[in-house]
Amino acid sequence: MAGFLDRAKEQAQSALAQGKQKVDEVQQQRAGNDLLRQLGAAYYAERRGSGSDQATQDALSALEAHIATHGDGFLRG
Repeated sequence: MAGFLDRAKEQAQSALAQGKQKVDEVQQQRAGNDLLRQLGAAYYAERRGSGSDQATQDALSALEAHIATHGDGFLRG
């Protein structure tokens, strides 16, 4: 009986870890999408004359930092 409970506990912990990993992946993807959207908005504002090159560069730097840390999987959509 103890062996069965140990296996059940291990399976539950494994499932919990997989669920947490999936949540982290989704959060990273959302963050990447938000940064990409911010870059697009900064570029659009710059082209329309209401934004600055610095804002576009800052948005690009933030996006590149995210990609360096988490990868570019969110770009494949």
